[in-house]
Amino acid sequence: MTTYILISIIQAMGISLGVGSSTLAILNFFYAIKDGKIEPAERGIMGVNYIVLRVAMVIILLTTAYLFVTDMVNATTITAYTYAQLTIIFVLFLNAILMTARIMPSSFGPAIQASSWYALGFLLTLVPHDLTDFTYVTFIISYFGFFVFVTLLIKFVMSVLKKRSEPSQSA
Repeated sequence: MTTYILISIIQAMGISLGVGSSTLAILNFFYAIKDGKIEPAERGIMGVNYIVLRVAMVIILLTTAYLFVTDMVNATTITAYTYAQLTIIFVLFLNAILMTARIMPSSFGPAIQASSWYALGFLLTLVPHDLTDFTYVTFIISYFGFFVFVTLLIKFVMSVLKKRSEPSQSA
């Protein structure tokens, strides 16, 4: 059982690392585009964030797989919480692959990543408060609503930054 607890702690650390580096990735992106172009140094810093995000994703994938298999072997009931976690991890990986392949539009990719990381962080905070008794449908509706909110927030910030970077028209 101590291995299970240790893996759970490593998983929580991976989620924390992902939430933090996702936050920095978005803030760095906003900072980099505020003047209308991304400089090589800014691109380099953003690249470091993306490496950290990938490390966090691997940590989460490995630890979640271990915990899931352990629960299945021990005949623990798989809850909506577990399915929610697996869904978010799937979305994180699929979106990262699509963004890397430049298939995912930049208007949605960052919002999907941010909302997924934060949703994973929110899920993790529910456990110590024993608030994991929800349905999968409730999760999906909440997750989608959160994604819409984050998308609108990012679009708003981008529009404000774009207005600031445009030269003022004087007559």
